[in-house]
Amino acid sequence: MKQLVLEILPAADPTFANFVVGQNREAVDVLQKASQPNTVTTKVIYLWGLPGCGKTHLLHAFALAFGSAYPKEAARLRYLPVDDGRTSHVLADDVETLDDAAQVGLFDAINQRALEPNATVVATGNVAPRDLSLRPELSSRLGSGLVFALQILSDTEKKQALNAHAASRGLALREEVASYLLRHARRDMASLIGILDALDQFSLETGREITLPLLKQMSQPELFEKGSH
Repeated sequence: MKQLVLEILPAADPTFANFVVGQNREAVDVLQKASQPNTVTTKVIYLWGLPGCGKTHLLHAFALAFGSAYPKEAARLRYLPVDDGRTSHVLADDVETLDDAAQVGLFDAINQRALEPNATVVATGNVAPRDLSLRPELSSRLGSGLVFALQILSDTEKKQALNAHAASRGLALREEVASYLLRHARRDMASLIGILDALDQFSLETGREITLPLLKQMSQPELFEKGSH
């Protein structure tokens, strides 16, 4: 069978509205409250968990709540201020990757924000603060506020999320298609949503209904190679 390669449509901006909450309601509520202007909140919010749990999505959602985007180039710095004209926050993604100089910079930024009313530091990592291999003083600061261990969505919740996304595009997602995706595709929600968007595009281009045979025809190795079988 000929394999067709399609470009994945640009993903929607990560927002609180399109985050699939699952068991992470408390973390989402705290972040949404902290994103409101003139809100007195904890100085440090730390999110950690396995890849695909949504921590980076929530970090971007927090930034977008101020009409600002977490830029791609920030990946090189790993932390940056977000200023909405009233409050300057600091966002730090994947803190376990920070080199020594960046760790010192983030530590200083956290201390500076401690002096500013309503300023918040939101950071993410792959493990709890006490288990980070960072400068001890930085690990201590990151664990000084609210710490949330984000939970991966269950397969049932992922199916619900896929069905909701499909419905938002005017699609009815068949059970066999959703089940195949969860068995064979990359299991993080960004990849699953991307495949579904590409499948919708392919369906429109070919004039065919979204079915399992159609999905198998357009399957791209780079999206399916890391799925569980």
